[in-house]
This record gives sequence, C-alpha cells and structure tokens, in this order.
Amino acid sequence: MTEIITGDRRMKDLIQLARTVAQSKATILIQGESGTGKELMAALVHESSSRASKPFVAINCAAIPENLLESELFGYERGAFTGAVNSKAGKFEFANGGTLFLDEISEMDIRLQAKLLRVIQEGEVDRIGGRKPIAVDVRIIATTNRNLADCVREGSFREDLFYRLNVVNLTLPPLRERTGDVSLIARHFAEIFAKKNNRRIAGISPDSLAVLEAHTWNGNIRELENVIEGSVLTCVDGAMIQPANIRIEYRRPLISKSIEPQLDSAVLLDASGWTPGRTLDQIEKNVILDALKHHEGNRTHTARALGISIRTLRNKLADYRRDGLNV
Repeated sequence: MTEIITGDRRMKDLIQLARTVAQSKATILIQGESGTGKELMAALVHESSSRASKPFVAINCAAIPENLLESELFGYERGAFTGAVNSKAGKFEFANGGTLFLDEISEMDIRLQAKLLRVIQEGEVDRIGGRKPIAVDVRIIATTNRNLADCVREGSFREDLFYRLNVVNLTLPPLRERTGDVSLIARHFAEIFAKKNNRRIAGISPDSLAVLEAHTWNGNIRELENVIEGSVLTCVDGAMIQPANIRIEYRRPLISKSIEPQLDSAVLLDASGWTPGRTLDQIEKNVILDALKHHEGNRTHTARALGISIRTLRNKLADYRRDGLNV
C-alpha cells in the first residue's frame, strides 16, 4: 500500500480527501511543483478505490513525442500508418476497469486534448485507423506542475477539458511549506538507502538536519531523495550522517531573462559563447536544445528554465523539425 510520509496538517488533510474521493468515479486533477509527490498521490487514490485490483497505467505526456502519444494512448489498427504491421491496444484499453494516470497533462497537444475529451464524455476510444469505437471503463487521474487555468487563458489548453478534469482538485504544497516534513522524510530515505546499499547508518546528526531544514528544496522531495542517497553513500559506515556528507547543488536557471518573443542576444552570448561565423539563430537553437537535453526532454521544465512560454518553445521545436531535426 502506498504510504505518504508526512506530519504536516495540510498534507494529512489532502490525503484524507484523496481517500474519500477515491470511492467515487470522479476524474481527479493533481497539481503541484515538480517533485512534490503527485504520482504517489495518484497511486494512493487508485489503491483506495474500488478499482484497486485493476490496472494502474501511467503515461508521461511530456516524455513522448506528439506524433507517438496518440498511438500510445488510443492504439491503432494494422495498416493505419507506415510501420503498423500489427494492431496494438492503447493505454486506455490496458487500463480498462482501472485507472489511467496522465502525468503532465498540460504538455498534451491541443488536438489530442479534443480526442481525450471525447473518451471522457462517451466512455469509448477510437483506435487510429479503427472502424468502430471500443468501450472502456477508465478512471482518469491527471497531474500538472503548471496552473491549468493559466494554460486555458493562454490558449494552450482546452477550457472544456479543464472542467472535465478538474472535478476534484488536489493541490500539493511544495516541501518548503510542509512544516517538519524535511527531517521526517530525510530519515525515511536514509533508512531506505542504507538498507538498499547494505550500509549501517546511525541516523542523521542534528547539525545535518539543520542544514536540510534550511534549504529551499526547489526540487522538492525528489531533490531531497537524491541528496540523502548521496549522503548515505558517503557516510562512514556505522556513523551518523554529518553536514560534510550533505552535498546540495545550488542551480540557477540556464537563462533568467524573458525571451518573448525571441531570446535576448546578450544573454544568449553569455550562455553559449559566441564564435565567428555563428549567427544569433544558431546560438538560440543551441541554447534551446541544450536546455531540452538537460531537462531530459521535459518541455515544461525547459520552458520555465529559459523563461519562455510552453507555446513559444513548441513553435521553436516545430521550426527545428521542419529543418530536419528530430526533436
């Protein structure tokens, strides 16, 4: 059973609400910064529902290229397109009777949003190249680290789909706002990684806990998890984790200035380094592609680091694809 480690009253109230609404058939939207535990909360909802014995199928809408996401979600029939030598069921069919977890729903192309809306409304899915719809009984839990209401206003997210998804809203607070949870979760991770790596750790020293509590944790629980794993591995066997074992990386965004509608040339030169023969467009492209690689293809994180909207990033990548780049 999924366990969320917390002593924070706000988080406890959210967990109780999640368990209560899990008994319904309502679609659930989970919002919060990256690393706050949205997938963990989604799993908790599924396990607390009458669908617990059925599949929990997850898909990251930001990690799959737009041209592949449709076939992954809805499936396709043999011959539907070049390379479709066999029919394939989509995630909706695999999740039938259970829960479909749509991670980073804000990254879904607006055309696919319309198709998703139809599945929610009609309870049936159309495979690519299919001749008749297939009935599915799926509970949808969607997550986003963006404010979907803002996305609606920007025109990057359908308003009707937003209201369909936002039946129940669970907004997770960042770790820096969860009173006392940093130390609690740090101890939990220390036990896990000590056992996983066959290490004897006597605990985390008070000075170390003070260091952890003082950090802002922009990466939230995921960042804390990584720091504690490294601390366990560098700690003297049998001793307590000391401040010297805690290696916290302080990162600045790749580009801090706004680049709407185009990147600032001075910032670009500072970020990438100009050499004779390189044009501003080439430097801009390198910065964007480097940022995309750094964030492992996550467009939301890339756009935020660059200080641009997700729409601007999509337009830039579309231009690069027309030039023959596979992005």
